Amino acid sequence: MVDPTSNLGEDIDESDAPSCSNCDEPIIQSATHRVVTWVEDEQVKYRHFCSDDCRDEYGE
Repeated sequence: MVDPTSNLGEDIDESDAPSCSNCDEPIIQSATHRVVTWVEDEQVKYRHFCSDDCRDEYGE
């Protein structure tokens, strides 16, 4: 998987791209890509979302 702090550009292969935590689609070249981060048990955790809508729908 791609480093979550790196830019997602044209050179990212679909198999290496992060998947949306809501719809499970690979996130490639997405201007609406969102990452939600939090700290749990002294570790940074994160989830990728392909859009604000997917982020809002997650966990409903």
